[in-house]
Amino acid sequence: MTFLNRFKFATLAAILLVAFLFSCTKDLTTIGSGVIGGEPFSTGKVSYDVFAFNKKIEAVRSNKLPVYQLGIFSDPIYGKTDASITSQLQLSSPNPTFGAYSQSVEDNADNDGSSTTIRENEKIDSVYLYIPFLIADASLRDADSDGVDDEFDIDPADPNSDTDGDGVSDIRETANGTDPLNPDTDGDGILDGEDTQTLQNIFAKKFDLDSIYGVTEEEYATNPFKLKVERSTYFLRDLDPDTNFQDAQAYYSSQQFSPTFVSDVLFDDDVTINDEEILFFKKDDPATIDVDESLTVDTRLGPGIRIALDTAFFQQNILDKEGSLELLSQANFTDFLRGVHLSVSSITKDILMLLDLRRSNITMSYSYDSVNTNNTLTDTTDDTIERKQSNFILNFLQTQSNGLIIGNAINTYVNDALPPAIADNLDTNTNAEKLYIKGDAGAFSELKLFDENGGTEIINQIKAENWVINEANLVFYVDRQTLDAAANVYEPIRLYVYNADTNEFLYDVQSDPKGATSLSSYPQYDGILEKSGGKGIKYTVRITKYINDIILRDAPNATLGVMSTPEIRYTGSASTMLANDIEQNIPISSNITPLGTVLFGSNVSPSDQDKKLKLEIFYTKSN
Repeated sequence: MTFLNRFKFATLAAILLVAFLFSCTKDLTTIGSGVIGGEPFSTGKVSYDVFAFNKKIEAVRSNKLPVYQLGIFSDPIYGKTDASITSQLQLSSPNPTFGAYSQSVEDNADNDGSSTTIRENEKIDSVYLYIPFLIADASLRDADSDGVDDEFDIDPADPNSDTDGDGVSDIRETANGTDPLNPDTDGDGILDGEDTQTLQNIFAKKFDLDSIYGVTEEEYATNPFKLKVERSTYFLRDLDPDTNFQDAQAYYSSQQFSPTFVSDVLFDDDVTINDEEILFFKKDDPATIDVDESLTVDTRLGPGIRIALDTAFFQQNILDKEGSLELLSQANFTDFLRGVHLSVSSITKDILMLLDLRRSNITMSYSYDSVNTNNTLTDTTDDTIERKQSNFILNFLQTQSNGLIIGNAINTYVNDALPPAIADNLDTNTNAEKLYIKGDAGAFSELKLFDENGGTEIINQIKAENWVINEANLVFYVDRQTLDAAANVYEPIRLYVYNADTNEFLYDVQSDPKGATSLSSYPQYDGILEKSGGKGIKYTVRITKYINDIILRDAPNATLGVMSTPEIRYTGSASTMLANDIEQNIPISSNITPLGTVLFGSNVSPSDQDKKLKLEIFYTKSN
């Protein structure tokens, strides 16, 4: 489920003093008056012009991202995006030993005089790729904390509701270890409310998935997509030779690696999305006759893509390479097995997923020969050879303690050409009637406050009036006519306005807290879509500190940028290719979403004056 379907915002009741709104730079509207410390004062609200300019993004830097897009998404306004991933693989340990002994010990097993060192004959049993889906913070998906995500809860506000109707409340089932979404957890024909012998915690928990676009939860099982995993033959550099190997190598979303830089097909089949945990049960121990360990969950994986890869490939290129130069170091391994390429095709309905490669891996399960001395080390007559099992993990990306990403992965996009009605209104250098905001290789807007030349006269007037700026808002109205005509638009849940000259954020980290989730972070800054009847109406972005810095601290009135983001906490920036081969840094937080919208700009028609983009300033003035 996407951000826009998940979050339900409570209506805030407030008593507002009403003023006439007008885009005037000289006349101020007084909306209140009184006395502070014996001095008369007045409060007011005034609206100022904002000049907006649309810009096309030809390609974004798409490596070293926090999350990656995979799949196909057709935006009814901006067209189709086909997203694929090319990623390196990381050895969980360099120069690995498979089994109990290194390859050099195995090679000398016949001559070392020890009966316990043998050739281990390691053999791949299975290889599984696992990429977890994103899941929102529990506090946002389970409002009543009863263990049932709101999407499936019959009453998300009541922990004592009984969603599955088995006579036991949801919160009690969670505490008991039975499934609150299944009236007969163990399938023995007896409802959980009457069953006294149900084993605890042997069911797969169901999660409300996040950032899966195109299909709903009800359509997951009936809308498979074809996933292809191939060996990548393209060498991804970590460092840029053009900077004397001092800076990280940048790769862009317009680069294409298939079919030129792929070879072995490791998987090519249909996959369906499942929103339940993946469970692994223990093996039954024949020595414990009275206990069946196979009824005990050994490991739980969160919902995700888990598919079996070609075992022969990993036998040949990993296990059989034990002790070789190819596995001696990560650098050698990256040059040898350069990674994997993931792509999606043949879908019945659009499916695009945001995925965290830092929690993704390939697990190789293998068996090997081992000598069982039966506790008689000096007596070899009772020695037997038995097969043991072990795992070796290849990671995609990893994160260091300082936040730096180890490894390299690239998102590549194939985008439809923008419709002429949009393309003709990008990079015109004219004050825009409509703002076109689209994530990844889409479009964004730049804003100039007060006037197009820095607003010096207006800023000086405000300073001369000795205003105390209580609040300053940028208000963006959604072009509902355009979105409704397109139908079925996934609206971005949040806008991100930033200093386009420095790429710095505008929220006040001193007074506006960073929360556990994106939407709980920086609530005073806001920028979250305000809805009515399930449809977006406007975004309000508070830039009070920024305006006060201009008025009180003589900070420059910079050009501002505006784009959509699913994750406002990502504050880094990356190089982007704009029209006419112009390179410009923009926040990376817009590179990780396919969503777009259309907003009203400044140069609107007379009939749309009430939806005009504006800067609202609420002030207090001493008389």
